[in-house]
Amino acid sequence: MRMINEFEAQVLSDLNVLKSQMNALTGDGNGGRIADLEHRMEEHEQNWERAKGFLAAFSILLTVVEVAVQAWHRH
Repeated sequence: MRMINEFEAQVLSDLNVLKSQMNALTGDGNGGRIADLEHRMEEHEQNWERAKGFLAAFSILLTVVEVAVQAWHRH
């Protein structure tokens, strides 16, 4: 059986560290940092859509109020 030299031991150690970092980044089937970022982006997009809907409804309300005020001033 052949003994591994210092270089090979360092390479294997570095590969082990890389493997653990990749598992932390991508997850081990239960999600990882990338999955967390995707989830946060989906929540952000939902909040943005809600805000746009609220602003659209608010602008319609303001338009209706403006039309009512103009109609009241005409009579």
